[in-house]
Amino acid sequence: MATWTIRQLADEYGLTLRTLRHYEDLGLLHPVRAGALREYHQRDRIRLELILRGKRVGFSLDEIAVIVNMYDEPPGEAGQLHYLIDQCDVRRRALEEQRRDIDATIADLDGIEARCRDDLASLASRRRSPRALRRTRR
Repeated sequence: MATWTIRQLADEYGLTLRTLRHYEDLGLLHPVRAGALREYHQRDRIRLELILRGKRVGFSLDEIAVIVNMYDEPPGEAGQLHYLIDQCDVRRRALEEQRRDIDATIADLDGIEARCRDDLASLASRRRSPRALRRTRR
């Protein structure tokens, strides 16, 4: 049975040792202790990949814990999958709302920028106009 050290997992997944210890403290990973060393098994690697995937799509660590721990507890794998489907829908709706907010903000920025460019062009044309020069001399 293959095992990995905390350093090997950290290096492979680009994580800090502290992050892996934090996941262990939260009960997300369960390495076997061999004295001061931690031995991670295939199950821990799979759970780590699920944790990282969950974080990548925006789930909190508490949400990830519920999802990965459901596999071993009632209602089991089927319940885990139903729950995950529901959570994906919740997350998707939140992201779609964020997308609408971002699109509205970009449109606002485009409008502000266009007005600023128009104002700059007006200022530049007034400076070049002979009338503008006569008005400023009086």
